[in-house]
Amino acid sequence: MNGKVATILGVGPGLGAAVARRFAREGFSLGLMARSEEGLSAAREEVEGAGGEALAVSADATDAESVASALERVREGLGDPEVFVYNAGAFQMGGILELSPEQFDDCFRANCSGAFYGARQVLPAMVERGRGTIILTGATAALRGSANFAALATGKFGLRALAQSMAREFGPRGIHVAHVVIDGQIDTPRLREAQPDREESTTLSPDAIAESYWQLHAQDPTAWTLELDLRPALESF
Repeated sequence: MNGKVATILGVGPGLGAAVARRFAREGFSLGLMARSEEGLSAAREEVEGAGGEALAVSADATDAESVASALERVREGLGDPEVFVYNAGAFQMGGILELSPEQFDDCFRANCSGAFYGARQVLPAMVERGRGTIILTGATAALRGSANFAALATGKFGLRALAQSMAREFGPRGIHVAHVVIDGQIDTPRLREAQPDREESTTLSPDAIAESYWQLHAQDPTAWTLELDLRPALESF
């Protein structure tokens, strides 16, 4: 391989795997991280089956030590990441009086804190190199705190603020930070199983989102995108 490394924290059979495939096509070695061993193995096999290189590492995005340890393994096995994609998240529906403090805190760590844990591990090498890309997967909840969505919205609002703060701090140092608002449901195996008759046109294609992520990385520094919102053509907004 050519030394280019992209790392994804939050790899599953939907968007995470699609992003891995897209960057592998550009010659990147992939550091794949998630709690689910099954999802990691499937994504690694896809990348390797297409002739790419992938390292699968179990990691809990809600645990700072787990994230640090996983990224150290990626550095040892592949090298310092040029691209870091944070794709982890958690959803717990419930009203303010229904959510437990533990549920609320767990969601915030998955939706926001994990991105901070990961970014502080990859940023030093990016700064030293003078280039790098950090992409944070957001949601509609980053813009609107709906009733019964407090656990999700609070973390996603925080993730958006983290992106803005990092972009202002590290953009002048050559690091492109982008926040992507996913406005709609992603077409995943779980969604197709739950809604087998749903039209594909009403969901977001993981491969189409991954293409947008690649384009964010490939952007010229004179015209960087800080925030990109993606939705199906049929989605109301």
